[in-house]
Amino acid sequence: MRKRSVHNRRVSAGIVSALGLTQIIGYGTLYYSFSILAPSIAGDLGLSLAQVFGVFSLSLFIGGLSATYIGQQMDRIGAATIMSVGSALAALTLALCAWSPSVAIFAIAIILLEVSSGMVQYQAAFAALVEHDPKSASQSITYLTLIGGFASTIFWPISTTLLDVLSWREIFLVFAALHLILCMPLHFWIRSVGKKAADHTLGTRETVIGAILPHTRRRAMVIVSCAFALLGFTLAAILAHMVPMLGSIGLGTAAVVIGALFGPAQVLSRLINMVFGKSLSPPALAVLSAILIVVGILILLITGDWPPGAVAFAICLGLGSGINSIAQGSLPLYLFGSDGYGAITGKMAAARLAVGAGAPFVFAAAMENIGLSMSLAANAVLGAISIAGFVAVAVSCRQPATVTA
Repeated sequence: MRKRSVHNRRVSAGIVSALGLTQIIGYGTLYYSFSILAPSIAGDLGLSLAQVFGVFSLSLFIGGLSATYIGQQMDRIGAATIMSVGSALAALTLALCAWSPSVAIFAIAIILLEVSSGMVQYQAAFAALVEHDPKSASQSITYLTLIGGFASTIFWPISTTLLDVLSWREIFLVFAALHLILCMPLHFWIRSVGKKAADHTLGTRETVIGAILPHTRRRAMVIVSCAFALLGFTLAAILAHMVPMLGSIGLGTAAVVIGALFGPAQVLSRLINMVFGKSLSPPALAVLSAILIVVGILILLITGDWPPGAVAFAICLGLGSGINSIAQGSLPLYLFGSDGYGAITGKMAAARLAVGAGAPFVFAAAMENIGLSMSLAANAVLGAISIAGFVAVAVSCRQPATVTA
């Protein structure tokens, strides 16, 4: 029995490590690299930078709408299977982007690319961890987000360096090879491990029972989805404009350095949670993440161009964002249980991504028409509403989530 327990822990660690690598590649190639490559893409295709980001935002919106269907399929055929197919689709669509001879084909390729993102990034990875072991999934999600948090740190400099020696089209082909050669085999391996585990358990697999009472489940789903969507909007709006926004208030070249603190703070929050956060429930994590993001915005609103205030803003935002990623995976499991986890998180992701896709444009228009201070204040209000939503759901929980065989 002890040997089996040790073996299971090793397998779980292997799965988390494998998913960590694929998340770094998935977010690095399909999301973070785009801002680095966008100017070259715009010049090559004869578009303005705003038009390129417009296509990207549209693809994020459509990709978000596909999340519900992808989540349902994860429950039906398995998250690891979806991730394997998603790796192949990501490779194909990256190659299509590289080949695209016209703006229309490029736009179609980018849209398909964001659909594939929903098949290989956190939504699917969290579901794969829940499928493997619902009981330890919350802890595994924390470890996974800690590893995945290095995606921007790794791929921003990689993309910049590659751009010195390769065209953006050639870089996309390199990224396609990463998905085909590294990610897809790892996802197939996770799939095979899951099949072996299912054969051994023979129907005795443990499941997590959610902490929400059955008659309040629908209401809680709507509230949590709205809370994550509003917080996602708040965060996406700030992140899309953070460096130029800090520069515009008088911080000059220091804006880049201060903005760069966001990434390390995001990783630090996950590390702190991994070491000290075992006593915090997922609802408490969600509330804490929203509070940190709102406090960060308020600090910038109050301190303006005072550098220490801007530093505190970037750190709070990073800490809140890091914890929010954990909450996106662990809170649905805690509230609604492991049965149907893929479909539940798919619906939540669809709301969050669809709302967040328009955040950069809305925030830019708000800054232009009502000014930065009012825009930040409005953003803080949206974050405060999300805090209220998380608190409302937390108090309606009947008990901590339980595990049954």
